[in-house]
Amino acid sequence: METASAPVVEHRFPCDACGSDLRFDPGEDRLICDHCGNTQPMETDRTANGGIRELDFRKALDNDLADAEIEETRVITCPNCAAQTEYDADTHAAECPFCATPVVTDTGTHRHIKPRGLLPFALDEKTARGAMNKWLGSLWFAPNGLQEYARKGRAMNGIYVPYWTFDADTKSSYTGQRGDDYYETRTVVRDGKRQQVRVRKTRWSHRSGRVARFFDDVLVLASKSLPKKYTDALEPWDLSALEPYQPEFLAGFRAEGYQVELTEGFTEARAYMDRMILRDVKYDIGGDRQRVHDVKTQISDVTFKHVLLPVWLAAYKYRGRTFRFVVNGRTGRVQGERPYSAIKIAFAVIVGLILAGIAGYVIANSQ
Repeated sequence: METASAPVVEHRFPCDACGSDLRFDPGEDRLICDHCGNTQPMETDRTANGGIRELDFRKALDNDLADAEIEETRVITCPNCAAQTEYDADTHAAECPFCATPVVTDTGTHRHIKPRGLLPFALDEKTARGAMNKWLGSLWFAPNGLQEYARKGRAMNGIYVPYWTFDADTKSSYTGQRGDDYYETRTVVRDGKRQQVRVRKTRWSHRSGRVARFFDDVLVLASKSLPKKYTDALEPWDLSALEPYQPEFLAGFRAEGYQVELTEGFTEARAYMDRMILRDVKYDIGGDRQRVHDVKTQISDVTFKHVLLPVWLAAYKYRGRTFRFVVNGRTGRVQGERPYSAIKIAFAVIVGLILAGIAGYVIANSQ
């Protein structure tokens, strides 16, 4: 997106008591200093979604957004997974939170549409780690070494992951067929005997009509750094609790720059809308079965916003492989890669065979 130059934004908040960096305290409306314990209250807008203004999609495509909607942040780009993660200006070497790859590079900038809203972290790192360890403990076939390594590993990273949301008004006309089932009784011969059976048949009739739906906050992941199946499994997100964007919420956390551009995000959102419209059409046709021949949709009043959602992330390198675990920073829901221990699986197979042999022996002797 070509727009006028935007200033580089620094998300740093010094403690007024000792000068150290403050961080946002999850679950609290305050900033806290880990060095001296000083706290500073935050002014937050509790009107939530009512206070978050949507942006016009067409203006964004025409590069006509106001300069105030664009910002640049300092980022480090991972050479392995290409994640662009925000760091302060003094950081030039770190470890990628998404794949645990060491990153040594000059700090660059990421130019993007400014976030309009976010869900603040509600769980602290200790709580998120406890949820992850509980989840790992439920994976019986996971290697013990990985479980111990994860439990004793470094602290999890709090990451604000970028998403797009889209609103749109749709009106659709359709043609198709409605199928109503009915049954006929027929006589058949089975094993030399005549039997009467009921046979289902369908009577089809032409149908056409119109359906309308307003889509509100269709959510699309704007990151490519994490497998989508993991982030999708962290849902649902309570988007009604979105806070208007304030940089203070990012204090002490990292924010990932979006890699899915606006047009690509809308393509995914439109696919979701089309699936919902098709469902509406089938419901409108009614009957026992439906055939949809054609759907023409007019879409209008498309708006969007860039939002940030909180994820606690752990990336561990174990025996040459990277395993990633993600925790919903609001609910504690955990997802991640499921490693398997060949030894545990072999042991389970052997035990199963032994138990099956014992069961067979008991049954044979009882007869």
